Amino acid sequence: MDEHRYKPTTHASGAWDPDEQHFSPLAGLIVHAIDRHLAAHPDTGLRLSRISFDILGRLALDECEVQVETIRPGRTIELLEAVALIAGRPVVRARAWLLADNDTTAVAGGGATPLRSPETLDPWPMTSVWPGGYIASLDVRPLAPPQPGRTTAWISTRLGLVAGQPVSPLASFVALVDTANGIAVRQPPTAWMFPNVDLTIHLHRRPEGRWTGLDTTVTFGPTGQGVTSTVLHDLAGPVGHAQQMLTVRPLPAA
Repeated sequence: MDEHRYKPTTHASGAWDPDEQHFSPLAGLIVHAIDRHLAAHPDTGLRLSRISFDILGRLALDECEVQVETIRPGRTIELLEAVALIAGRPVVRARAWLLADNDTTAVAGGGATPLRSPETLDPWPMTSVWPGGYIASLDVRPLAPPQPGRTTAWISTRLGLVAGQPVSPLASFVALVDTANGIAVRQPPTAWMFPNVDLTIHLHRRPEGRWTGLDTTVTFGPTGQGVTSTVLHDLAGPVGHAQQMLTVRPLPAA
């Protein structure tokens, strides 16, 4: 497609509906579009430190366009907005804060304990819980057998995010984060729906490598809302946090 338009393959098909896109690779694509927007401007020494996605509607498995603009320029702090459109209709809006890149090695610290290496772990067939081409494309390696509402796992894929284009480690990392809502299901997705309506990622360090570590807890409230909370890791240790707001509802009886 052209530099702003992308066509998904079947490997992006969703877990709730195979005719929809799974949000995870679309989130990575939006970060890729932000990277391209930043590359067209002089290097400002800023790093993406928070990105928040609002999912506005159905993500049809069809050509999409991603538009990016700077809405708050600055030398030490900048705010970008990205909009993904399908059939001319906005389906995702994202806002990304970029902060100054300074050397704070002397005071760096805190955060969770690094996870065990995925190379020592056995793969888990996530397709036993979820359908869809995206889930089928994943290599999922839990640190322990997944439990309802609580799982820690490494996620990776051998597939490139955008055919024929180099993609940053950040975009590849983000392209797997939305999987968190599926690794620790509290109820079977054959009986309950719990899709997320957003995803917010805060980073204290730029992730590197092909593995995304998800230390995930899922909570359902009593009135139809839920939250998926995740500590994010790469192979060197924790890199940040992710939150997803869920709409929880029983599936209609057949």
